[in-house]
Amino acid sequence: MNILFLSELFYPHGGGAELATYLYARLLSEEGFNVTVVTNRFAGESPFSRDKSLIIYRVPLFKAGGSVKYSILRRLDVSFSIFMRKLVKWASVVYVPRLWYSMIPVAKAYVKPVMVHIHDYMPICPLAVLYDSSKQAVCKSKGFCSPRCIYQFERNKNSHFKDSIMSTFLNLLAEMPIKKSVEQANAVLCVSKAQMSILVEDMPAISHKTRVIYNPLPDLSPIDIVGEDFGYFGGSNILKGFGVLCDAFDFLHDPSIKVHVTGSSNISEAMTHSLAGIRVILHKKLEYDKQEGFYRQIKGVIFPSIVPEPLPYVTAEAILRARILIASRIGGIPEQVKNCKGVFLFEAGNHRELAEIVKHVSGLNKEAVVDLGYQNREVFAKTFSNEKSIHEFINTINDLT
Repeated sequence: MNILFLSELFYPHGGGAELATYLYARLLSEEGFNVTVVTNRFAGESPFSRDKSLIIYRVPLFKAGGSVKYSILRRLDVSFSIFMRKLVKWASVVYVPRLWYSMIPVAKAYVKPVMVHIHDYMPICPLAVLYDSSKQAVCKSKGFCSPRCIYQFERNKNSHFKDSIMSTFLNLLAEMPIKKSVEQANAVLCVSKAQMSILVEDMPAISHKTRVIYNPLPDLSPIDIVGEDFGYFGGSNILKGFGVLCDAFDFLHDPSIKVHVTGSSNISEAMTHSLAGIRVILHKKLEYDKQEGFYRQIKGVIFPSIVPEPLPYVTAEAILRARILIASRIGGIPEQVKNCKGVFLFEAGNHRELAEIVKHVSGLNKEAVVDLGYQNREVFAKTFSNEKSIHEFINTINDLT
């Protein structure tokens, strides 16, 4: 059977959604499916690669640093090209794992079944986060996106006034076409029950064709603990809880407790100096080959997100590495970490509660920390496995063909 992946970004580019897309492509090819991926071509990359039944075509879709969402949606010249039409005709199923929604009508014109995978909240929130930056609260607009929210979101990214206004206009303009495109899909996949509940409440038209499949996981082994510190992988992103983290450590005011922050290259020198006083240690982007050394220095991972994360990979990776996890009680996180004794949840945004948990975990001896970390991993393995994920994914494909 032939499966066409239309993914504007593909691992190692992108984030968690792209990692999941890569893992699905790899697992499907190992199961005997013919998988072809069309993605963007970055500098230095080959336009074509093949590994047995997995083929990747890399074509120039947009420039690095540009707006991926709008760049891919407006590339109708690519969507209607002879190359793409041949691939759509070849495909038994067309799979859209991210933002290439403009290809859904093209696939439907060739009477091809379409699977859409939603890793965030894009169909009901043009910013994909379901968070109202103007009110500093989880969005409850129920189908209407606030222009003020979009504008504030852009300003928080230090965008210029003109760019913020343009982004507000484009996001509002694209909201309805994106929703209508997703409604045309034959199957819609969500990554958690919590995410699906939110989506189908706002889009009842997709409720009968929506199902939950937990994302496949990377092959990560436990790493021995050497240090006593904590780790945070969200950079300076306020939505990932950087402000909550800093407030918590400021409230603790304990020089013996340290947290290492990765991906913080855009933080000003003045802020770097001020954070040093509360033991928040900043690092630039963490390269893959440095991850093991980083994990050795930390006893726990902090994930203080203030948005309803559908099913974050950061929390999964912390558990697979046999670490204690301290995370917000929001979105799909409680569902993801259910019954894990070495996971401590707190109310999203409550820095005092976070500080209390950090202090408690800091007081645990190494034996207790290691034991809790391995208990997390054992419980997690009973709920999540790549065998389950790919089996349910293939069942979805079979239902469409």
